[in-house]
Amino acid sequence: MKINMPVTQHEHELKESSQIVSKTDLKGKITFVNRDFIDISGYTEEELLGQSHNIVRHPDMPPEAFADLWNTVKAGKPWIGIVKNRCKNGDYY
Repeated sequence: MKINMPVTQHEHELKESSQIVSKTDLKGKITFVNRDFIDISGYTEEELLGQSHNIVRHPDMPPEAFADLWNTVKAGKPWIGIVKNRCKNGDYY
């Protein structure tokens, strides 16, 4: 697993009215992100599109969570869950 750096202990809380959405191809390359995802991640849309979704992976996330995600997605079903992601500056959300 790639460890993205830097990593801080500062949390950005998602607004109650926000929903972050991303879409990838089956290889994990980002094909879509919504405005809320862009705003909280600190990346631009251009920096995200075409990149591996691991660009926002936080090292505190257990690999088992992503195994479940990929098993669900590869079965043709949408996956919804709670994930700790890393912002561009190392903070998390």
